[in-house]
Amino acid sequence: MADLGKILIIDDNEDVLFALNLLLKTHCGKVKAMRSPERIVHFMTDFRPDIVLLDMNFTRDTVSGEEGMECLQTILKLDPNAVVVMMTAYADTEKAVQAIKAGATDFVSKPWDNGKLLATLHAAMKLRRSQADAIRLKERVEALSAEREEACPELIGESDCMKRVADTVAQIGDTDVNVLLLGENGTGKDVLAHLLLAHSARSAEPFVRIDVGAVPETLFESELFGHEKGAFTDAHKDKKGRMELANGGTLFLDEVGNLSPAAQAKLLTAIEKKRIVRLGGTQEIPIDVRLVCATNADLHALVRDGAFRQDLFYRINTVEIHIPPLRERGNDIQLLADFFLGKYARKYHKPVKGIDREARAKLQAYPWPGNVRELQHAVERAIVLSHGETLCPDDFLLYPPVRATGVPPTLNLQQLERQAVERAMQLSGGNMNQAAELLGITRYALYRKLEKLG
Repeated sequence: MADLGKILIIDDNEDVLFALNLLLKTHCGKVKAMRSPERIVHFMTDFRPDIVLLDMNFTRDTVSGEEGMECLQTILKLDPNAVVVMMTAYADTEKAVQAIKAGATDFVSKPWDNGKLLATLHAAMKLRRSQADAIRLKERVEALSAEREEACPELIGESDCMKRVADTVAQIGDTDVNVLLLGENGTGKDVLAHLLLAHSARSAEPFVRIDVGAVPETLFESELFGHEKGAFTDAHKDKKGRMELANGGTLFLDEVGNLSPAAQAKLLTAIEKKRIVRLGGTQEIPIDVRLVCATNADLHALVRDGAFRQDLFYRINTVEIHIPPLRERGNDIQLLADFFLGKYARKYHKPVKGIDREARAKLQAYPWPGNVRELQHAVERAIVLSHGETLCPDDFLLYPPVRATGVPPTLNLQQLERQAVERAMQLSGGNMNQAAELLGITRYALYRKLEKLG
């Protein structure tokens, strides 16, 4: 017969506990027994039984089943999906119906028949496993729907540098190697991550993304590894972390260069052991994920300076892909502009069909400090505000590039900070996450700066 998993027995009779333990220990992964329901909270949260075998009557009242029903309610509050089989020496139809209506899975009487008891427990374990499968399926569906931004990502570009990127993606498509994506903000690292997913053997499995730069350091461990109920003040229930949700699929760590030294150490341990422990928990959970990491930071320099662990660096960059900035991609600017034109003309129901020659020259001459993301926003804005079928130079509001050398117009730190924040907000089209990325700070730090600057 199949393994019964972990069983918790609650009965005030030592002879009953001994007999059940002797019977079940060869059929279960683990058996725990307790004579009183007083420590039920501890056993439910620490032992986490698959099945609870619960007596209906304890010392206070030997016939009504009141104590057993109270204990049942406590168990179901702790775990609404708990599988509880009730036991009583005073079995009758009324108590059986009452217990099952209250949430019990089944009902057995004492003295029990060993064969019937085992059959009941195997049926209960089958239910437990089907519930677990349903929960995992629901979480996978939620992870897929929340993280898959596009079903079939497209890599647009004919430049030599982009052809090399496409060739690398094709070469590693059906492997499980960890990939590190390097490139400036806005170059399309998230699109390439989805493209890697589409080419991989894990394409039908969860794709889970975590923006390291947007998660406060104090919450990162909980976000990545999950937490147990009561692990900290606001932990009102168990929560699976992103790594656990991605099990069997792909975990995309965006802006991995922002990881703190403590977070780097914990991530390295999880990768090496292929196991995690939720915050506040003790149970190790096996994990099988493919890592795709991305950053706009010079990770090689961070390793040299000791700001990023060398052992973690080698773990995450089995294959390293450099995504070139848009200014180095030549005619790809025109291909991308046409792609975004078609996309947003359909989205906003505009009759725009093309871009005139002067406007194309303007786009080609611009250095695109915000890369593909800035071009995308520029075309979208031009489409929204357009009046005809062809976009002209005046439809594209492009900002003069920030001078890389020379003395700035002002050395006042507050003014320079204001200019940088305003520029980032312009380039990102008001998107807080993207503006924070451009500034190299977290979204929460950006909120504080906006508030300070009024």
